[in-house]
Amino acid sequence: MFVDKAKIYIKAGDGGDGCVSFHREKYVAAGGPDGGDGGRGGDIVFLADTSMTNLIEFRARRKFVADKGADGSSKNCSGRNAEPLVIRVPKGTVIKDAESGRVLADMSGDEPVTVARGGKGGRGNAHFATSTRQIPKFAKTGFRGDEYTVFLELKLIADVGLVGFPNVGKSTLISVISAAKPKIANYHFTTLTPVLGVVKLDEDSSYVVADIPGLIEGASEGVGLGLEFLRHVERCRLIVHVVDVSGIEGRDPCEDFEIINRELASFSEELARAPQIVAANKSDMATDEQKARFRSYIEEKGLQCFEISAATTNGTKELAKAVGEALKDLPPVKHFEAQPLTEEELRDKLITNRDFEVTVEDGIYFVEAPWLWDILRGVNVDSYDSLLYFQKVLRDTGVIERLEQMGIQEGDTVSIFDFEFEFVK
Repeated sequence: MFVDKAKIYIKAGDGGDGCVSFHREKYVAAGGPDGGDGGRGGDIVFLADTSMTNLIEFRARRKFVADKGADGSSKNCSGRNAEPLVIRVPKGTVIKDAESGRVLADMSGDEPVTVARGGKGGRGNAHFATSTRQIPKFAKTGFRGDEYTVFLELKLIADVGLVGFPNVGKSTLISVISAAKPKIANYHFTTLTPVLGVVKLDEDSSYVVADIPGLIEGASEGVGLGLEFLRHVERCRLIVHVVDVSGIEGRDPCEDFEIINRELASFSEELARAPQIVAANKSDMATDEQKARFRSYIEEKGLQCFEISAATTNGTKELAKAVGEALKDLPPVKHFEAQPLTEEELRDKLITNRDFEVTVEDGIYFVEAPWLWDILRGVNVDSYDSLLYFQKVLRDTGVIERLEQMGIQEGDTVSIFDFEFEFVK
């Protein structure tokens, strides 16, 4: 079974808790606080695995939670950092946040990508000792790790996508120009899953071709198999549009060409603008009049048209060579860039969840608000404008009002996660 999409829950590990401890040693009085920090929680890391061909294993396992960092201990010993949890996916998998739809990562390279970061460890009481507070009897709990429900979408990495109606000879063509061995039969929807093949032109030159199954009229609306597999054309640098020029199934090849292009455009405007080469297949079964009419129609659109017969291999070498030449002038395979949260999306998160808690310990005002973690990570403490934005967030969400209600004075210390600052009215 070919599975090219899945929905899973990922949760990075929480940070370990800081320790409350005081140095105790014979003949040493008032040794002072020596509680260590908690360890960092494990990250969620995705890694592209070329041995995997689809996402079927994510049907059985849908929840991935990394380990929590170890708690701190006495003698200023920090807790152990948790190991990252590595999730292997097929190369070409795009990871999207299920809630917003934004791209978190594109696993088209060989490098591992951290999608959810583990929480920092809480600080031990040794950090809170000052000249006026020499016996801090408190420490901080570890910070929460990132968590997401994500969609995994496999978008095959291929230079060339073969598109066209069922039974026009795409599978035969890919079997002739590459080493791929798809199932070939004389009925519609023989090919039920995308097939990849490597076309080798010479010792130093090759490219990858994908046979995309199931395109018929209405594919972009879910008819046939097209909606399931059109995503696999999105990365392709070039489209080879295979058309049955003989019209042996009673269809007009010119109309077939237009129908498939409309389906590509309905799915994605970017696909509609993708460069194309047209392969007039089954030319050995077509009349000279049919071939001339179709060639004229295609060339009027400014496209190259190659008359081929995949069954007899006539013209296929010329087509493969022309595709290789065209690829030299085209940009590399499309990569989907990760999309950071916009300022508007951050504000939306604040509106949906504003819960927070303020506690006072030894004159420090601690603000506990999980939703502030995403905000704080984006604050540049060296930028005045960034700090103004952060101050506005605190004011808009009622944090500053609560601090004032609790009697905070100018110059008092406010602590939010690992960020401490003096309160200024």
